[in-house]
Amino acid sequence: MPTVRRSALPALTLALALAMPLTGCGSTSADPTDGSATAADDAALTLEDGWAKATDGPMTGVFGTLTNEGDADLHLVEVRSELAGMAEMHVTVDDGAGGRVMREAEDGFVVPAGGEHALEPGGDHLMLMQLAEPVETGQEVALVVVDADGGEHEFTVSARAFSGAEEEYAPEQETEDR
Repeated sequence: MPTVRRSALPALTLALALAMPLTGCGSTSADPTDGSATAADDAALTLEDGWAKATDGPMTGVFGTLTNEGDADLHLVEVRSELAGMAEMHVTVDDGAGGRVMREAEDGFVVPAGGEHALEPGGDHLMLMQLAEPVETGQEVALVVVDADGGEHEFTVSARAFSGAEEEYAPEQETEDR
């Protein structure tokens, strides 16, 4: 009687095919606690052409274009810098007397999904106040922008000489009294 050899390959292939979904080859988890959402959010926000105004005064502005490459709007609610005793997101508005004043953006900034939010002299910007030291031309300025979900986005910008952006700082309650 001839000897029949059976190959174990078909059985092994079937066993591997059945086991593959159980091995976790690539994560498809939608669990927000797994950390993957934070990493994706950090990569989604960039600051293009960012810069800070060099100054020997008590405050400076940070400008550039915030770009959200993500699929969801990013609501930015806080800015921090070790260089500043206080930092805020600012808008520039009419003062009612023909001038312009800057004040804190109470609700922060929203950078739309796939969109941009301009930070520019005379417009929206990040304000670093109570500076610990002068900001010199060429100096690197580190800051962190925090979104409503607690995601932290770190940026470093270079300071440059700029003679504009001389608006008055007026917290909202002061501008309402005028």
